[in-house]
Amino acid sequence: QVQLVESGGGLVQAGGSLRVSCAASGTFASIKTMSWYRQVLGKQRELVASQGSGATTSYADSVKGRFTISRDNAKNTVHLQMNSLEPEDTAVYYCYVIAALLTPAGERTFQYWGQGTQVTVSS
Repeated sequence: QVQLVESGGGLVQAGGSLRVSCAASGTFASIKTMSWYRQVLGKQRELVASQGSGATTSYADSVKGRFTISRDNAKNTVHLQMNSLEPEDTAVYYCYVIAALLTPAGERTFQYWGQGTQVTVSS
């Protein structure tokens, strides 16, 4: 099993910066992908940024050039640095992890979600 603990977030004025972090713990063979999603009440959850086990990253068009995802593989942690924040970035941000676990049937991948952290950007 994998436990995800998120931290960071909060209230910031437009143009400001925030960083959210997510630490994974538990018993697993490896972490494949670490991502951040966000969700506004009444809307679908959307992918914000993602990073695989290597250095390759991907971003939603709406955050390119403003947000940066980074991983610390030694600490099983992922960060999302958010700069030039806009009111439209206001949402609950969720950490999402794909981890490989050893099972009696061999190595299998499982998906896990963090509890979410609120980011509010005031105009």
